[in-house]
Amino acid sequence: MYIGIIGRKNDDKITFNKEIIDVIKKYDFIPLGIIVDFENNSGNEFIKTKPLIDLCSGIILQGGSDYYDIDIIITKYLHKNNIPTLGICLGMQTMAMAFNGNMGDINNHKSDKLYVHSVDINKDSKLYDILKKDKIIVNSRHKSYIINTDLKVSGQANIIEAIEDNAKDFFIGVQWHPETLMDENSILLFNNFFSSIK
Repeated sequence: MYIGIIGRKNDDKITFNKEIIDVIKKYDFIPLGIIVDFENNSGNEFIKTKPLIDLCSGIILQGGSDYYDIDIIITKYLHKNNIPTLGICLGMQTMAMAFNGNMGDINNHKSDKLYVHSVDINKDSKLYDILKKDKIIVNSRHKSYIINTDLKVSGQANIIEAIEDNAKDFFIGVQWHPETLMDENSILLFNNFFSSIK
């Protein structure tokens, strides 16, 4: 089965996170890179990319620098069709923005350290059901943050760190990078994501 990764624009290139590719392979799924033409009309581009998305049993929205209208369209489609979706860093922010979110800039949440700060996990959340912890330590490599969203906030530090729609099979976004940590909490998160795929 395929797990799709939506490409990110990086200058004049479309890039895919090798750590995420490696995680998908570790779970015996096939990574499918979905290349998006960010210069094309977003509605037309979605029509072109939809057949690739429909091949996938789940989607990972990877980190990056900027999101585009096509990212929002894809995210809403994944949610509407209950396609298991894991958003990481910018991927989480895209999920939030797709559901009436607002974003701001932040300059003290980018670090190369493996562990940077703690996140409080909402006990009334699917994320808590997965991790069975009310506090975890995570990394932090982002320049923007989510101020608010209609999605459920399942993790917070001094900003929103995790969101979800627990009415879906799996629709969770995290601000940190579990694919880099690959610690106990990351493995629990990935285990649940891949096990939610039918």
